Amino acid sequence: MPMSQLTCVLDARANLGESPFWSTRERVLYWVDITGPSLNRFDPASGRNTSIPMPESIGCIAPRELRGFIVALRGGIWLAHPDGTLDRKVLDAPYDPAHHRFNDGRCDRRGRFFAGTMNERRDAPSAALLRVDLDGTMSRALGDMTVSNGLAWSPDGRTMYHADTPTLTVRAYDYDPATGVPSNPRVFAQWIDENDRPDGAAVDSAGNYWVALYRGGRIVQLSPSGEALAEYDVPAMCPTMCAFGGPDLKTLYVTTARQMRDADELARLPHSGGIFAMRVDVPGLPEPAFAG
Repeated sequence: MPMSQLTCVLDARANLGESPFWSTRERVLYWVDITGPSLNRFDPASGRNTSIPMPESIGCIAPRELRGFIVALRGGIWLAHPDGTLDRKVLDAPYDPAHHRFNDGRCDRRGRFFAGTMNERRDAPSAALLRVDLDGTMSRALGDMTVSNGLAWSPDGRTMYHADTPTLTVRAYDYDPATGVPSNPRVFAQWIDENDRPDGAAVDSAGNYWVALYRGGRIVQLSPSGEALAEYDVPAMCPTMCAFGGPDLKTLYVTTARQMRDADELARLPHSGGIFAMRVDVPGLPEPAFAG
């Protein structure tokens, strides 16, 4: 795999690939197709992808310390078995699923699960970032947004990053690991072009923030101070999220989407909806697991 060049490693043709994370135990990449809908297990060694159908839109997933997964479906939060099949529903969705659903999410470094929501009508700032604590209770961490995205934490867990995609802005927050509460929001990065829409992100072991620009066709690497360090073109117009994987966590994986793209674009970028990867110099961090 060439350094600093994203190439397609799985021609998944996903409608809306999202929520990738690397299992250090299994050495595989888990990811979802939100509107497929499916939970997927990709083994880079064999090239095999196993798809587990879901009954409704699946916004995000995270590993669980007790094995298996925590899963945010349109209708609520579920626990799933290690093979990806659903076990039981633990929380109902706190919105009207006719026009809202879960979107980007992951766990903080203390094992709390955060899942953002989105207003599919995009007609009001009625979405939120929700926190599921270890005792199974749900509360609102942030509100007054349209599409929750870009969630990530610094290596020490004391800075939280988050984007409301339509604002073209990523904000940084002071984060209290003891309480799971973000505070003191400030602009971390901002774009002007309507096609530079910050989507999912990941932070490497040096604290750099890697964010996918949906419709922008590229990944941007930002320093902990928000300085643009590098940009990497993706052979798809709609990259959705980054994850670090491989045995040394120095392979950057990128999920993408092909939904609502015109025929000319798909003819030019036929691997849209696939998973892309490249080698990087700085390793990522193991993905935290849900401790509840």
